Amino acid sequence: MEKEENIKSEEIKSEKLELNEEKKEENRLSEKNENKDSNENIEKTPEERILELEDKLARTFAEMENQRRRFEKEKEEAYEYGGFAFAREALNLIDNLERSKDILKNDEALKNTDSLSKTLDHLEIIYNDLISIFSKNNIKPIDSLNKKLDPNFHQAMMEIEDDQKEPGTIIKEIQKGFTIKDRLLRPSLVGVSKKSQKKDEKNSENHEKNQNK
Repeated sequence: MEKEENIKSEEIKSEKLELNEEKKEENRLSEKNENKDSNENIEKTPEERILELEDKLARTFAEMENQRRRFEKEKEEAYEYGGFAFAREALNLIDNLERSKDILKNDEALKNTDSLSKTLDHLEIIYNDLISIFSKNNIKPIDSLNKKLDPNFHQAMMEIEDDQKEPGTIIKEIQKGFTIKDRLLRPSLVGVSKKSQKKDEKNSENHEKNQNK
């Protein structure tokens, strides 16, 4: 028992010695760093300190200027595009007018009647007024028909056989697209032309014949 107690006592003493040595080393390093900082401050001349302060001041002003520019840009975007969501929702009015006109035109009971003609005329006036109001607020329709498909402004929904047009030409507008200033509000949904299958087969046959000659 005495032997074990002596061993434990020696272990405790050893641990205490190690801790003391660690503390001494920490204190020594701390004093060294303090002396180093003190020496650096002592070594700097007034001119060097002024230059250091000028550099810090210039950096602070540059950061403030960058923040000001970011704020101005965000403010301009909020002013110019703040009504983006509202404008996109408002396009439903135009869509509904277009659908109403199509439904009335296809109504067999109303075909070739004065009532239909007058109603369509009134709807056309409302439609043109809406387009005019949108245009005054930099919301403009995308010109699509007979244009080449542009993925930035058009979304192809179908292909239509047409040998008179170059493949990829827009020949049907399903839903009109719009831009607001320089941004896309929504793409035009369109149908594009493609070569007819019979013509493709004929061209393929001619190509094979030419190769066999």
